[in-house]
Amino acid sequence: MTIRVLLADNQALLRSAFRVLVDSEPDMEVVGEASEGAEAVRLAREQRADVVLMDIRMPGADGLAATRLISADPSLAHVRVVILTTFEVDDYVVQALRAGASGFLGKGSEPEELLSAIRIAAQGEALLSPVATKGLIARFLAQGDADDGRDPARSGRLEALTVREREVLVQVAGGHSNDEIAERLAVSPLTVKTHVNRAMAKLGARDRAQLVVIAYESGLVRPRVE
Repeated sequence: MTIRVLLADNQALLRSAFRVLVDSEPDMEVVGEASEGAEAVRLAREQRADVVLMDIRMPGADGLAATRLISADPSLAHVRVVILTTFEVDDYVVQALRAGASGFLGKGSEPEELLSAIRIAAQGEALLSPVATKGLIARFLAQGDADDGRDPARSGRLEALTVREREVLVQVAGGHSNDEIAERLAVSPLTVKTHVNRAMAKLGARDRAQLVVIAYESGLVRPRVE
């Protein structure tokens, strides 16, 4: 099945470069381009996009506002947002993940990284990011007072998880794949996938990226600051 990709960036040159890259793949096609957030939300709906490559900093409605609108719209529940940022260290990144983005990539990423991120996002299977993402999330969630960024409601909802689902959630927050978690817990990858899906349903998470943020925000996983 062809992955329908929407490009949202205020720089026409970058959109053109991304279009050439995406359209060169047999399993992908660019279905639209937006230069600001409100236009991205409208096109995501009209063009039935599967994945939106979203720039954070755009005039008018920025990428963060657009991500929130997409995540809050039930008719766009299938849409996955991948944030593209010039700066690897950017507090908007964590805000975007909290708003419902599937993850982020630096604009300096290799072409294959970007293409892989689109495919993974379309599958909803993994946190999209360079290796540094987990540490970045931890760093920002560790800033401020101890209670900053904690969501008591989400902490309470963890009680709905079984012991095994909590164990799996901790592993997901550690950035491990289903196969790696299966090996660590001595179960099958299918069993892990089942636990992940159940945890997502119970916690109201769109994908694994949100599970990671919930794990930190609820206090189940404590960030470590190097």
